[in-house]
Amino acid sequence: MPVRTTAEVIARFNRAFTDREAGLLADLVAEDCVMESVRPAPRGERVAGREACTAWWTALVDDDTARFTPQEVVVAGDRATIVWTHRFGDGPDQWVQGVNVMRVTDGRIVEALGFSKTAGEVPPAAGSEAA
Repeated sequence: MPVRTTAEVIARFNRAFTDREAGLLADLVAEDCVMESVRPAPRGERVAGREACTAWWTALVDDDTARFTPQEVVVAGDRATIVWTHRFGDGPDQWVQGVNVMRVTDGRIVEALGFSKTAGEVPPAAGSEAA
């Protein structure tokens, strides 16, 4: 069987979430995969290994109160960037926008780093004027 391209891996990964089919994650995750989630801020939870990463993503796919929607996907070689929204309730403020920076080797995800916009106010940089 030929090795899947980065674009094929990421398309299937995203489909697992949009179609709510955790089974699509099977065989996408490398044994030495490392994933960092967006929470808790500021560093996020670090998850390592195929079994742990697959379990973490499966729980998110299976969460009926949440909805993950890819907005844009850019693939460059073994890297992919996924801009997404994650809705975690029905309220107007119950969502977050973020990005995953992914790396694929030999047709499997080896790295997935998540980043998101955070709630609350970020203070201006020292020496800058507030607009």
